[in-house]
Order: sequence, then structure tokens, then C-alpha cells
Amino acid sequence: MILQVGLSGPSIFSPFSAYSRLNPLIFCKRRRCIRLPHWQFNRPRPRLFAVAASANGVSTSPEIAKSFDFTAEERIYNWWESQGYFRPNFDRGSDPFVISMPPPNVTGSLHMGHAMFVTLEDIMVRYHRMKGRPTLWLPGTDHAGIATQLVVERMLASEGIRRVEMSRDDFTNRVWEWKEKYGGTITNQIKRLGASCDWTKEHFTLDEQLSQAVIEAFVRLHEKGLIYQGSYMVNWSPALQTAVSDLEVEYSEESGYLYHIKYRVAGRSDFLTVATTRPETLFGDVALAVHPQDDRYSKFVGQLAIVPMTFGRHVPIISDKHVDKDFGTGVLKISPGHDHNDYLLARKLGLPILNVMNKDGTLNEVAGMYSGLDRFEARKKLWAELEETGLALKKEPHTLRVPRSQRGGEVIEPLVSKQWFVTMEPLAEKALQAVENGELTIIPERFEKIYNHWLSNIKDWCISRQLWWGHRIPVWYITGKDSEEEYIVARSAEAALEKAREKYGKDVEIYQDPDVLDTWFSSSLWPFSTLGWPDASTEDFNRFYPTTMLETGHDILFFWVARMVMMGIEFTGTVPFSYVYLHGLIRDSQGRKMSKTLGNVIDPLDTIKEFGTDALRFTLALGTAGQDLNLSTERLTSNKAFTNKLWNAGKFVLQNLPNQNDASAWESILAYKFDKEETLLKLPLPECWVVSKLHLLIDSVTASYDKFFFGDVGRETYDFFWGDFADWYIEASKAHLYQSEGDSVASVAQAVLLYTFEHILKLLHPFMPFVTEELWQALPNRNEALMVSPWPQTKLPSSTSSIKKFENMQALVRAIRNARAEYSVEPAKRISASVVASNEVIQYISKEKHVLALLSRLDLQSVHLQILFQIEYDGLIAQLSSPRFVERAPEDVVRGVREKAAEAEEKITLTKNRLAFLKSNDLVSK
Repeated sequence: MILQVGLSGPSIFSPFSAYSRLNPLIFCKRRRCIRLPHWQFNRPRPRLFAVAASANGVSTSPEIAKSFDFTAEERIYNWWESQGYFRPNFDRGSDPFVISMPPPNVTGSLHMGHAMFVTLEDIMVRYHRMKGRPTLWLPGTDHAGIATQLVVERMLASEGIRRVEMSRDDFTNRVWEWKEKYGGTITNQIKRLGASCDWTKEHFTLDEQLSQAVIEAFVRLHEKGLIYQGSYMVNWSPALQTAVSDLEVEYSEESGYLYHIKYRVAGRSDFLTVATTRPETLFGDVALAVHPQDDRYSKFVGQLAIVPMTFGRHVPIISDKHVDKDFGTGVLKISPGHDHNDYLLARKLGLPILNVMNKDGTLNEVAGMYSGLDRFEARKKLWAELEETGLALKKEPHTLRVPRSQRGGEVIEPLVSKQWFVTMEPLAEKALQAVENGELTIIPERFEKIYNHWLSNIKDWCISRQLWWGHRIPVWYITGKDSEEEYIVARSAEAALEKAREKYGKDVEIYQDPDVLDTWFSSSLWPFSTLGWPDASTEDFNRFYPTTMLETGHDILFFWVARMVMMGIEFTGTVPFSYVYLHGLIRDSQGRKMSKTLGNVIDPLDTIKEFGTDALRFTLALGTAGQDLNLSTERLTSNKAFTNKLWNAGKFVLQNLPNQNDASAWESILAYKFDKEETLLKLPLPECWVVSKLHLLIDSVTASYDKFFFGDVGRETYDFFWGDFADWYIEASKAHLYQSEGDSVASVAQAVLLYTFEHILKLLHPFMPFVTEELWQALPNRNEALMVSPWPQTKLPSSTSSIKKFENMQALVRAIRNARAEYSVEPAKRISASVVASNEVIQYISKEKHVLALLSRLDLQSVHLQILFQIEYDGLIAQLSSPRFVERAPEDVVRGVREKAAEAEEKITLTKNRLAFLKSNDLVSK
């Protein structure tokens, strides 16, 4: 059979006819397999290595285990930690790489969001540790005021105890007991993901030192006039009995109703119809508003309307351009005590604020006969009575945008409440400048616009919470005095009492504000409070601040990131980190958000048991910064197979290395210096190709690591290992390892196998720390852990021509394999082949004919290499042998063909002589 293939390569001869532009041909004949006596596959017997780490019980050799045992991960992790590898090491460098871990809630249990940030941060930390930088990944947990108080209150309720029946001290003592018993769960789970944090520096946001930092921050902000107290509209959680941040309110699209209610115009028979989603708030109405250009209602502006069910209470009818005349009826009820927009409008127009609701969500005495009813029960009763009195016009289905508490899930109530606030505008201005000036880089860049928009339109921050668990607000009031007018801000109760005595006399009595600070207030100080601030003289603060990187989910860019930037600049004069890396959300295989309701939540710990930590990490790391990632079983299965492929490659390498006691063999292997160009260029073609590709990969992957393109790192390394090293080089190396042509041929293959594989382990280690460390420790002569071994050197030599030549050989092998498949040749059968190509191609294929035979399942003795010039020469001779051509063609044309034939004959003779010389020097396989 005849098969045309594209087998090209640089030639030392200039083409002189159309023949040289033809693709080479492979002539293959089916024949029975012939076992050749000189072609022996002398597979070495497996050798077991005693390695340094084995004495520590760390390593399980691939030669013993069929696959990587996931249960070894905890053992490996404990060994790393016991060796102190997680702590910063200044022996190899002085420029530290520092990440502050986003502190998970102390109540938390590991979910895929945690798995994502741990994976990405650990990749960064392990990479820079191997690069020689002192690395500090500082871990910790957040006291999570609302969440933790909820958990403990539910626990107490199961015992028949209500928090309000306890003293504050008794309750907080129970919370601390709970924290000591269960608070370490999330930490241990994070360790299970391989997080190489310095656990000796672990912090908790209620640690004594961090608590002092919180008090100091509050006092300083108050002294600058940036903290104030006042009664303003907040988001109120009736169940939790506390204010919650705008950022802790989640809006959901829910089915509800739009209620159309008649408001009679005082002194007239007319009425205005108001459409509202919350009729129970009408008791707090202080005006009706219409658009100034709405001709339907212009005649009513300036008159009074009667609020239904209020025994005749009158409110003014006003006009304002902010009214949407196309929504509902175009008439807006103004209830400033229960709506954020109404509140702002009322303050602008000087309207009164009327509150109709208690803090537990029931209506107060302003609601008259509805007082004491729950807000939703009051809605039902009110509508029924409006229908009875003829004031209810209609109720129509309507999609509502319902605000719910992120913590408790209940409907949030806008409510005017006395709280403590931080003035944000001057702080935000500096945070905006940090990005504009390049002091802070946000990755991906598109989030800069969102960051800038939020900070440019920032509202003052309500920082007080009506809880018992958290940082108590450092404010004391004077007994018997107006708390809004007379209060003392101090760093301790003793300092507050001393100030009070100076002003009010020695018999004065004081009491502390019962509220605590928003959890995010303490978290905003995290990058520097954990390093010793406000004591700026500490060793940690001077060594590690400002930190290098802040990595977190893009959904808390405002909750946490922007606030840290503002507070860092305010208190230290420096942006707290140079980079912000934002990852996306983890979704299911269909792109849906994971939720218990949908039943599509994937538990990281269950995933680790089934697929291993490395497969999970590798899957999560292949995403793109800022973009959501769809996680599927198929992806995890594929990357588990990748782990096994890596393990099997290690098994092959180990089985084909000399015994560790064979000093002479190891001397030969270690003599190869692949960082030297002269060494590289002397290698056989497969070895030169794979080492060249490896060196190019190191450059590319290192550049991607430095740019935080982790997905590119993973894909490029995966492709090289599986596509180049495992599928091609390991197979090609067998021709050198198993042929009986002396130890020198096998030695170079062993050296390249070891060199390439150990570099693959280094490149993959930040992604897949466990399996790579296990394989590293199984290799001979390992004197240190992989995680602290030096990162591969960049800008190492490579041979472009060798890469091209081997790619030609790959194309040739694929063509032969396709031909075998086309003719249904049994896999075990060896066939003969004739390869026709240019002189240069023939020369390098001749040197690796045994590799070609092995990869293509050819009969080595029947592999015939034919120079392309022979075909050209035969064609020219055929022309000259034709009387018709000689007699009819012009004389100069015939003369030219004779000259070309003579030139071709000369080159054929020259090439044959060269091949004979190569054979005589054992450079071409017999």
C-alpha cells in the first residue's frame, strides 16, 4: 500500500526540480511479525529505593502501590508542618511574599468557595516559596457576630434556655465554650486541602491583640470626627433584633401582590388610588406624591388626603420629579420610616418621620387597633377591612424584589434606628487614588470599574450591631444624662471612668454602650492587626507589612476588600496589599448556583475522598480569574486520571533507573548537564526534543505564574506531561533503555527521564502538592522536600531544529499508525516500511530508526530509507531515455536535463557514502 504523508524538514540541498517539492511516500507491506535476535527488550527488574523521607514515614513508592493512596495526604501534610516548611524562611531571599487568608467564619464548614480560595492562595504561596522568597500565608478565623450568636442561641433553645433570660456575661461564656469545642472544625478542613499556612501565626478576630486594634481604630476615627452617632434609616432584622449592613441584604425575586388602595381627598368626593406592595406601612404615611408633569393629578397638588383606617388623619399631596408616573397609578405614598427612598425624600423636603413598627416586626401603637400584630398578619387583616369599607380597589399578582437577611433568611425591614456610623467619603477618596496611581492592581482589571463606582457612590457605614457576641463599642454613657449628648469614647473602662470623674466628679456612674461593632469592622483591619498593629515596631509588622496579595471571591469586593484598602491607608499610610486577585463562584455542571434547595451542593470533603485533593485542586485552578467555574464529576474524573497517569509515569521512571548503590551508573547519569547547550545538542533526537520542549515549557509556565494566569499554567503543563512526555517520550525512551547497545545509550535516556520528570513534578507541585511530593520522595537522592526545592531555572537552551525534526518523526509515526488501522493490521504484528524523504530527513530518521520501529510497530530489518534525490534522478533518466523528448526538445533544454541528472547522481553517491560512514560508526541502527 502507498500512503502520502507530510514529512518536511530543512534540507542541505537546494531543490532543483518539481520532484523535490513532493511529499515523501511511505511504502508499507503487511507481513508477519519477525522477532529479531538483536532487537531485545531487556526490561530491567523493578528496583526499590531507600529514600531520605521514607525514614520519616512519608513516602510510599509507586513501585509498591498501584495508584496514589489519598489517605497518605494527611500524613504528608503533617510531615511538612512538623518540618517547619510552612514558616517564612529568609535563608534564600529577603523579599517576602505575604497573603492574609480571608478568615472564614468560626461557625463555618468547608464548602467549594473555601476550596477555591485555599487552592489559589496555596498555588501562589508554594510557587513563591520554591522561587526562594520568604513566604507567609497568615491564617485565621472570624468571630462572625450574627452567625455565631444564632448558632449558640439555637443550641441553648434546644436546652430550653432563651438568651434574654441569661446575663450578658453568662451568654458570652457559653459562646466561648462553643468556640473552643467546635471552632477548629473549619481550620482542620482547610488543612485537608493542603493549605501551607504558617499556623503558628493563626489569629481569631476576638483575640486580645486584635481586639485592642479594633478599639484603637474606633478611637482614632472618632477623634478625627469620622465616627458619629445618630438616628437614621438602617436595614433591620426583626428576628435577630439588630441592624445589618446594606451588603448583608440579599434581594430575591418573589411572587407577591400589588395592592390598589383609595385615599380620599379631604373636602371633595374625589380619591387618589395608591398602588403599594406593603399596605401595612400606610399608618406611617406622611404625604402622597405625584410627578409635577402628570396632568391626571395636577389639580390635587397642595390639597390634603385622608389616610385610610387612621380615623381621618390628613397628609399633604405634593409633587416631586422623583415619582415614577408610569409605575402603578402614578401616586406614591411617602412612608419615610419604612422605605429608604421615602426616607431620603422626606429628609430633603422636611417631612416628619413616622415609625409604625416595633423592633420585633410587630406594629406599634401608631397603628391603632392593629398594634401588636405581626407585620404580615397586619397586612392580611388590613386588606380584608379595606375591602369591607370599600377602600380596596384591587389586588393583582406582582413580582417583588424582597430584601432578605444573608444570615437568617428573614425579610429585612427598613427602620429608623439610633446607630453608630463611619463617614466614608474621605476614606473612599484615598482608596480610589490607590488604584488610579497604580499602588493597587485589581485582577481581573474589569473589576476596577465596579470598585470605582461603589467607592464614588459610597454611603456612610452603619457599624453598630445589637448583639452580645463581638467587639463591644468603646463608648460609655453618664448615668442620668442624655446618651446622645453625653458620652465618652475611651480605650478602656478605667480610662472612661477617669475622664468622667474629671468632668462630672468622683461620684459619677458610667455604663458601656451595649452594642457591638459590625464584624466587617474588625475584618477591615485584618492585614495589619494580625501583624501587630497598632504597635508598628513589631518584627512581623516591619517584615511583612504591607502584604503582597489579597485573594478572595469577587462577591466580597465591597464587604471586605475596599474596606481593608480604606482602613489600611487611614491607619498605616500604606495600601495593605499590592494586588487583589478575585475568583468567581463555583457552580454546578449546568451553571447553576449551588444550593441546598436545588440539591446540587458538592461537598469538598466527599470529593476529596472519591477523587483526591490533587484532582479537586487541579480542577478548581483551571478556571479564569473573576469568572465562575462549572464543576462536574466528569472534570474531576478526568483529573483523577491525570493523577494516576502521573503516578504511573513515576513508576516507569523508577523501574528504569539504576540501583541507588550503583555508583558508576549514577555518576554517568548525573554527569549530564542539560543547562549547557553543548550537552543538549549532543543528545539523541528524542532526548533533545523532550528537553528542549521542557525548557520552553518552564519559561512559559513561569511567566504565567508571575502573571497569575493559573489556568494557562495547568493546561500547558498537563499537555506537555500527557501529550509529550507520557505519550511520546516515555515510549521512545524504551528503544534506548531496552536495546543491547551498551550502557551509554541507556544512560542518556535514564538521565533525561529523571531530569524531565523531576521538573514536571516541580511545575505541578503548587497545583497538586500531595502526589508530586510523594513521587519526589520516591526518587533516589532526594535530600529535601519538593515544596522547598528550588524552582526550575528559566532561559535554558533549546533546539528549535530538533523540535521540528521530532515533530516530523511524530507525523511519520501517526501516518504509519493510521495505515495500520486502515488495513486492520493486528496491533502485535510488525510490518515493513520504506520511507522516502529528503537527505537531511533520511539522515536523522536513520539515526532513530529503532525509535521509529518501536513507536510504529515495524520490523526493524525491513525499514528501508530512500533518499528523495533517487526519485528525482530516476525521473530525469526516464526523460532522457525517451527518444521523443531528446529529438523534439530544444537542445538547451535537453542539455539542462542532462546536467541536472548528473548533479543528482553526484549527490546520491555523496549521500550513500555518508550513510555508509554513519553505519560503520554505529550511528545508524543495524
